[in-house]
Formats: sequence, structure tokens, C-alpha cells
Amino acid sequence: MMDASYATLAAALQPFIAIAAAFTLPLTSLMVKKKEALDGFALTVLSANFALSLFVFIHLYLVCDKPLVYAFGSWPPPVGIVYEVDRAGALVGSLISGLVLIAAVFSVGYLKGEERVNLYYTLLLGFEAGMLGCVYTGDIFNLFVMLEVMSVAAYCLVAFHREVPEAIEAAVKYAIVGSIATTAYFIAIAFVYGTFGTLNMADLALRLRESYMPISAPFLGNVLLGSALFLALTFWAFSLKAAIAPNHFWLPDAHPAAPSPISALLSGAMVKVSLFALMRYLFTIFGGAVKVAPVVQALNYALILLGGVSALIGSLLMLTQRDLKRLIAYGTIVNVGYIAMGIGLASPSGLTAALFHLVNHAIGKSLLFMASGAFIHVAGARNLDELAGVGKRMPLVSASYLIGALALAGAPPLNCFMSKLLLLVAYLESTWLTPVVVIVVLTSALTLMGYLKAFYHIYARQPAADITSKRLPASMLAPLLVLASLCILLGLTAPLFVEHVVSPATSSLLSVQEYVSAAQSIMRMVSGG
Repeated sequence: MMDASYATLAAALQPFIAIAAAFTLPLTSLMVKKKEALDGFALTVLSANFALSLFVFIHLYLVCDKPLVYAFGSWPPPVGIVYEVDRAGALVGSLISGLVLIAAVFSVGYLKGEERVNLYYTLLLGFEAGMLGCVYTGDIFNLFVMLEVMSVAAYCLVAFHREVPEAIEAAVKYAIVGSIATTAYFIAIAFVYGTFGTLNMADLALRLRESYMPISAPFLGNVLLGSALFLALTFWAFSLKAAIAPNHFWLPDAHPAAPSPISALLSGAMVKVSLFALMRYLFTIFGGAVKVAPVVQALNYALILLGGVSALIGSLLMLTQRDLKRLIAYGTIVNVGYIAMGIGLASPSGLTAALFHLVNHAIGKSLLFMASGAFIHVAGARNLDELAGVGKRMPLVSASYLIGALALAGAPPLNCFMSKLLLLVAYLESTWLTPVVVIVVLTSALTLMGYLKAFYHIYARQPAADITSKRLPASMLAPLLVLASLCILLGLTAPLFVEHVVSPATSSLLSVQEYVSAAQSIMRMVSGG
């Protein structure tokens, strides 16, 4: 049987390994100039992190379902910073580390001939460290720190092709908007600390239920007012990071301008981090707290409304796009809307649908962006007219794109169909919200039209000009086949996956007592109480 201390250490090590490697790689590149060596370094580190994330996942699902808590510097919570990983965190952490590894494999061929490979991998490693830190942390301020690490790396990766004016413009816009969001969250932290005198998530959950850890500071302010200000600012900050309407405006510029494997991670992983943070706050920390119930309920209604608006805006604007990556980026706004609608339902069935769709969309959208990157790599263009006919020379890539498109549009029996079906069932159970079902069905049909329009141009049209027969490296094709296979596999095994993976993760998000008890146990252990 695996010792819990090893699994706890494995969770804490992942962001540290990634950030340490990010600092080490530039020094290594001064001595080793070969691209193959830099590729190998990055892939080794990312593979190690993926293995550690799977170790944590297996421990929490097969050995012990109690959350893992790591106290940095042996300072007990709520005094010190802790990582607290439950089944939901382990699931999302494994998803993130797996997608980053797949994107890195794709990047090996994608970066061929690129001069700044060391900079790319340095930023990619920092990007992973920030995302994992956001998912694993049990500290409100540490979430801000890791959010900044993730965001700064993302801004720089969007601007990686600095010789392209569009990339610089998109990165500057993204940085301004992202900085406003993180500043809003920082101000929110001041309100919550000023009100409750704690930054530990478990301790905050206790205080909201009129209890606290023995070594906590006293209450300092009005609970309802402080909570309302914190939640309002946090909701706004993370809805901006997740591109939920009306805060979606930055995404269609930033995601297409980035290198294609980074576009896959921005849409597939980064926006999910913000959605996961909202789940953590609205369910694990503030969910069920009587004093702040009206505030949480208002935010849930806002998620349903804004999620529906996001789905409508994204699906309609998809139909007007001529830029392949921009079209796919608008599809992200649609699916972020679906996830937000599931969260807003505030029921176990709605949260299960949201979490399952989060996983499915991450895989499907990563597939689409990487497939589009393969087309663009060969044709040297992003416009649909210039991409006409390129798919005929790349049948496996075309098949992978079609699988991803059908999956994201909700075609059975692929993965996103199953999570959309769960979402529809959850809304049908809430009879007064049944009209929302119309939005999901309508926007799914519009999304399918948008993706098939792109496929028609890429595969069915005659080429407007001779397309050079540029060979696609195996390192770019293999990730597409893996992701396409996952879209099919998760669709076919959806009942089992939901029962044994997603539902336990949902239960962990809703289990306030387990989350709090794990932190209390480590506090007593570290402090000798």
C-alpha cells in the first residue's frame, strides 16, 4: 500500500520541479545548444511531473480518499501555506500535466528551425508550475501568487512570435486585461483577510460555519459584507480569466496569436484553472454557509445567465470567422458557457456535468488547436480560403480534426455528447430552468455548423493554389491520434468514467467536512497537538 506521505510529497513537488526546471533550462542552454537536448530536457521534466500527478491520482482514488495536505516549511495551517489536494484537484492536476506533456511532444516538430527554443520551454515549464499551483493550493494568497506565475508565462507565450505584430498586440491586450483581473483578486484577498483574519481555505470554511482552528486569529469584520465583497471581486476576476461573457473579449485575439500548442493549452487547460477556482470557492469554501447563502445563490444565477450568453455569442460569431484558429477560439467561449451553466445549477448533477465537460472540452479543444496547427504548419496560412484542400494531403490530421469537431459539437457517441447529455438531464431535473435546454441544443447546432464549415474548406474544396507537400513530423501527428482516441474512448466509457472518476471528484468538492478535517489533522500533527 502506498504511504500517504509519498503521495503528499508528489503533489507538492510538481510545481517546484517545473519552476526549478524553468530556471535551470536557460543556464543549460548556454552550454548545450542542440535543440534535441533542450527537447529532451523539457520532455523529461514534464514526463516526471505527469507520472507524479498520476501517482497522486491513483492514491486518492484507489488507496485513500482523504485530501492530501502538505505544510510548507512545517508551518501548520492556518499560519503557513499548505497544498491541499482532493480527488477533484488530482483529476484536474493530472489533466493539466497530461495536456502540457502532449503539447510539448507536439512542439518538438512544431519548433523545428526556431531559434528561441530555450525561451519557449522555459515559459512552458513556468506555465505548468502556475497552473498546478493554482489547482493544488489550499491558501488564498498563494493562489494569487500562482495565478500570476501562470498569467505572466501565458502573456509571454502569446507574444512568442515577436516578429508578428498581431502576436505583440494580442499579448499586450491580454496582459492588460489579465493584470486587471489579478488586481481585482488581490483586492478581494484584502477584504477576506480584513474580515476573517485568515488566508487558509479550510480555516475560512470553518469560520463561515462559526468555528475556527485553535491557533487562528479572531474575527475582524462583518461576515456578510466581507464575504460579499470578496466573492464579487473573485467572481469577476476568474470570470474574466475564464472568458465568460461579457468578459470574453480578449480570448479571440490572444488564443489564435499564440503558437498552436500554446493555443491548445490556453483553451484546453488555462481557462479551466479559473473555472476550477470558482468551483472551489462556491462549493468547498462558501457552499452551504448559511450567513452568505444569498450571495452564493446570486452568483450561481449569474453563472447560469452569463453562461447562456457566452454560448450564444460564441456560437453565432463562429459562423462569421474566416481565420481557422479564431473560429476555434470562439468555440472555447461556447463551451466555457456550458461549464459555467453547470456550476451555476449548484446541484451534484450539475457540478458532475460541469466537471465532466471540463475534462472533455480540454481534450477536444487541445485536439482541434493542434490539428489546426498542423494544417497551418504545412500551408503557412490561417485563412480558410488559403487552407482550401490542404486536408486532402493530410488524411490522418483531417480525420483527427473531424473527430474533435464532432466531439465538441456534441455528436454521439463522442465524449462531449455525454457531458452535454448530463448537463441537459441536470437542467431537466430543475423544472423551472428547463428552458435553458433550448440554449444548449441551439448553440450545439450552430457550433457544429461552424466546425463543419471549416472542415469543408480544409478538406472538400479544391486548392486555390499549389500546396507544398511539406512532411508532417511524427511528433506532431502522434499527439493528435492520442487526443482523438481519448475523445472516442471517453465517449464509449462515459458511464464508467463518470461513476468511478467524475462523481467522486464532485463529492470531494462538496465535502466541506473532509476538506477541513484534513487541514486540522495536519495542524495537530505539525504543531504536536
